Amino acid sequence: MAVVVDFEKARREGVKTALDRINALVADDLIRVNQVIVDKMDSPVALIPQLAGHIIAAGGKRLRPMITLAAADLCDYQGDRHISLAACVEFIHTATLLHDDVVDDSDLRRGQDSAKALWGNQASVLVGDFLFSRSFQLMVQDGSLRVLKILSDASATIAEGEVMQLMTTNDTQTSEAAYLDVIRAKTAKLFAAAAEIGAVVAERPATDAEALESYGMNFGIAFQLVDDVLDYSAEQAKLGKTVGDDFREGKITLPVVLAWRRGSAAERVFWRRALEDMAQEDGDLDKAIALMRKHNALADTIARARHYGAIARDALGIFPDSEIKRSMVNLIDFCIDRSY
Repeated sequence: MAVVVDFEKARREGVKTALDRINALVADDLIRVNQVIVDKMDSPVALIPQLAGHIIAAGGKRLRPMITLAAADLCDYQGDRHISLAACVEFIHTATLLHDDVVDDSDLRRGQDSAKALWGNQASVLVGDFLFSRSFQLMVQDGSLRVLKILSDASATIAEGEVMQLMTTNDTQTSEAAYLDVIRAKTAKLFAAAAEIGAVVAERPATDAEALESYGMNFGIAFQLVDDVLDYSAEQAKLGKTVGDDFREGKITLPVVLAWRRGSAAERVFWRRALEDMAQEDGDLDKAIALMRKHNALADTIARARHYGAIARDALGIFPDSEIKRSMVNLIDFCIDRSY
């Protein structure tokens, strides 16, 4: 009797296991991180913990603080500085989400009403500023100028990335290099900082810190590339997320860059109308996805993600084999193969 193996199901279960495994390895520390987050969100101004709590509890995977905790474990760190610094990383990330939803005029965040939709632009911006301020308080409390430099530099770079993205929005002639500059700054820099500080608190040599910075940077690039593909994927709808938000907002991501460069003159007329003039019509999103598939733009974006994932994997090569190292490698596969 023949046995039918559902390889897609096995792949998805393997991906989920990769995330679950690293989560389990840092679970105790992550509980402490979450407690710091709750404590530092507190304020006598009632709207602040209410709004901040809404977005923090909205179902994020805590990938960035998990990477800080895992990197510290990889470097055999025995103290507890990584706890507050992981919380600091999450505050920076959450502040950028609040600001992003205002800039993008997004009413949904992870399938739920965004803070911007519930409380408005002003409250979202100001609570985002509060969380940035809390993150800097945590950096100062840590007392390390090197940590302060890494995380403050990351905060500044993220803001630059947001402005760079604003400049490329609606510009169909954006190059792949310019797009990569945006995601290095906007997304990957915080992953890089989150990983690097794991080596810094453990007082490991510069080579280890540089390796972890490379891991985080390339992981972050791969992560954003996959996110940009998922925005044009039916998998988004399964999560209660809206398909095509980037398209509707006129964002130029790599799938668009590749489809534009590989397309005909007639196809470029479509892209200009839809993304430059923002004169979108019913059926335009489906046409955009069809053009991306025609020119292998989605598949090739995933291929690019695998390339950066391989660099992230190689960056960990200098560390001895361990369960936490294997989990950090497997997390790369989660990043690239995730469908949720």
